[in-house]
Amino acid sequence: MGQDHQHGHDHDHHHGRQDAATADWADPSVPDSELSPGGLDRRRFLQRAGLLGAAVLAGGTASAGPAAAQTADAAGRVPEVDDPRRQYGWFAGDHHIHTRFSPDAIYLVQQQAEKAVEFGLDWMVITDHGGPTHQKLSIDPTAAEIEAARATNDILIYQGVEWNIPAGEHATVFVAPGAGSVEVLKSFEGAYDGAILAADGAIARPTENSPAAEEYAYRGLRYLAEQVAAGNAPDAVMLPNHVSRRGLDSPHELRGYRDSAPGIAIGMEGAPGHQAASIPEAAGGLGDDRGFYGNTPNPDSFPGYPVESYFTYGGFDYNVAKVGGLYDALLAEGKRWCITATSDAHFVHEETFARGGTPEQQTSAYWQTTGAYLPPVDTGVPSPAGDFWPGYYSTTLVGAASRDYLAIMEGLRASRTYAVHGGLVRGVDLRIATLGRSGSYGSTVGGRAQVGRGGNVFVSIAVDLANSPNFNGDVPRLAKVDLIAGPITGAPVDLDRQEAPGTSVIESFEVSRLDRRRGRAVFRYVFRNVRESFFLRLRGTDGNQVDQFGNPTIDVSGDDDPWADLWFYSSGAFVEVV
Repeated sequence: MGQDHQHGHDHDHHHGRQDAATADWADPSVPDSELSPGGLDRRRFLQRAGLLGAAVLAGGTASAGPAAAQTADAAGRVPEVDDPRRQYGWFAGDHHIHTRFSPDAIYLVQQQAEKAVEFGLDWMVITDHGGPTHQKLSIDPTAAEIEAARATNDILIYQGVEWNIPAGEHATVFVAPGAGSVEVLKSFEGAYDGAILAADGAIARPTENSPAAEEYAYRGLRYLAEQVAAGNAPDAVMLPNHVSRRGLDSPHELRGYRDSAPGIAIGMEGAPGHQAASIPEAAGGLGDDRGFYGNTPNPDSFPGYPVESYFTYGGFDYNVAKVGGLYDALLAEGKRWCITATSDAHFVHEETFARGGTPEQQTSAYWQTTGAYLPPVDTGVPSPAGDFWPGYYSTTLVGAASRDYLAIMEGLRASRTYAVHGGLVRGVDLRIATLGRSGSYGSTVGGRAQVGRGGNVFVSIAVDLANSPNFNGDVPRLAKVDLIAGPITGAPVDLDRQEAPGTSVIESFEVSRLDRRRGRAVFRYVFRNVRESFFLRLRGTDGNQVDQFGNPTIDVSGDDDPWADLWFYSSGAFVEVV
């Protein structure tokens, strides 16, 4: 990739929306998968009327070059292609939250919803642990609590489950509200949860490392796609959680999830919850590992993962934090795979709640017979714990056309996401433009820009800097933003490949004093004479804990203040040479 760069400030950035008027729907060289929903509707209408040739429809999900668009799943769903003429609203959320319907948690749905609203979230997902008891006793009462919380809180609340992936880790699975959605969730869990399969003797244990166990996971994802296709649920998505914590999700399994149901398995938790776990005991914390990582391989772990992958780096999963690592290897295939940041809230640090009821009613044995603990009681005595409330520290920003259930899910599917810790930034807007190919805004994160061979690609990064205290009382100071890029090489021969050769930090942009006074920094970079398709992504840091190359350092077990080491990461975007 030939390249040059420019660095400057932009005071003419647009914040409104612009209509996506385009004639791409009439161009036979543009496949269906590259059209906006409106453009696809127009093409279909004209084809039915006999006004467009069948050659256009034959475009299907094809694409030129190695940066191929993702194919449809069994539900006929493909990620929405970014419209370069469109601005999106950015909505903060958290897809990994527990309640008293988990055997290791405590709170009411209402409490989690109230706190999520208090700390600025627009959407949230209730994800209690799957298993035999949860499937039989917890799903329906959870649905009732969610309905009640929706009525009294200004936030989108999805119902989900933390799936025990057969042969793998945990994953968020959630559905859009609909008449049959709760039944879909219940039937999915009953047939494909690893703990239930193990209890039934179908597999030896939930994490059994075998091809037969893996196949249950792929079948479960295809089942969700089929249920969406049949109209039994409006939508469903899956995102693996804390991927590197125990090394259970091998690279080929992550690829298998994605390729079994591309519209359902759409990304992964790039930064785990439990970010308070590493607060030192001397500061009133647990003194554990950040994210409750810090493990060693077990018999079901993928043997190809290095020992350093079992730790977090600046609070983020190793596979995301490592430049040229597994996340970049997935992007190098030219396929979307979003990343997120979550709370995984079970017990919140310095909160005063305890389980209600008698000592016997506070035990896991009681939970096993009822599927829920009694409502918690306020003791007035704060206790150390590993978690923060939803939105208090970890935030996933999703670019969506509107603040509604299906739009948020489509934004996740399209990889329009930023994972942010500690309020490091208020917002980020990545734009990619190629002359003659894009409109006034350019493609954004998750998007797919096209350029003629030898052309130039213009990248603009606008960052709204923090200008008020975060929930720790600090005003975070973004120090730099890194632009990471690497070539798109297509599907690997080795499905356990976890490297992306040629990937590097292309440029580091420092935030100036003038940027801070303005509250906004805009950086520009030009890839010149582009000869090959490539992907790119962003990361930013307060610069407090970086190595000599500007990368995050490994988090220190038992002594790592999460507020003193803040990062944000974007999902990937793509440039395709045509």
